[in-house]
Amino acid sequence: MDDSARTADFTDYVKAREQTLARLAYLLTGDRDAAEDLLQNALAKCYRNWERVRGVEQPDAYVRRIMVNERNSRWRRIVRRKESAGSHVLEVHDPPAPPAAVDPAESLDLWRHVQALPRQQRAVLVLRYYEDLTEAQTAEILGCSLGTVKSHTSRALAAMRLRMSGAPA
Repeated sequence: MDDSARTADFTDYVKAREQTLARLAYLLTGDRDAAEDLLQNALAKCYRNWERVRGVEQPDAYVRRIMVNERNSRWRRIVRRKESAGSHVLEVHDPPAPPAAVDPAESLDLWRHVQALPRQQRAVLVLRYYEDLTEAQTAEILGCSLGTVKSHTSRALAAMRLRMSGAPA
């Protein structure tokens, strides 16, 4: 495939999947600017390997894996720099739009609870319940065992139940 055909093929993929991938990036980061950076970096890596990516059955899985890895790498760099604890607080500027049957106020409250979870637990919930992936697919993307996905899911849901019940932590 020549370079212009490769670029056109990749551009078609991005146009078709951009909104979905942008939402995932936002759910992983909780910040619009960070989500844009995350998606841009992931797509740049994807483009470099487009010949291989376009040949797989589900290119989105490849891109999701890149996004999670990029997010984890960025998080590690922040922790290594030992920035102040206040700099790690993620603010919710624009939560995902709730389904029509869900009260927007409840959705915003739920989103705040999700954002308060540790990053791995949040990633598991986003991939399992927002992206509707299986435990095995989630484990593959996160590069961990099935048991780890199950335990993160269990702990995250327990923490969410506790927070949403109003009980002291």
